[in-house]
Amino acid sequence: MATRQNSSNGKQKSPRIQVVLPEDLCERLSELAERESRTVSNMAKVLIQEGVKYRELKESSASKELETKEIKTQNFINALEKQKTQRLKGIPKRLKFKRD
Repeated sequence: MATRQNSSNGKQKSPRIQVVLPEDLCERLSELAERESRTVSNMAKVLIQEGVKYRELKESSASKELETKEIKTQNFINALEKQKTQRLKGIPKRLKFKRD
């Protein structure tokens, strides 16, 4: 859970989180921050924002694909149910699916 601190004038600061990074990841983060002329803290914030946005887009596209599959399945079921039933005259040689 992010914590909020109060500034000296009593106003609440933005939420803060504390993270422990492995040494190599911290060095890579520092290099990225230096290349973009940012502070390490600000670079971490930017990367977290991009990661969260990416995850949200990924989840929303996955849910859309699931809805599309469900619609196709329901359409297939409806098409099968609409077909007229026929009495078999002996053992069928092969099954046929009638398409519109």
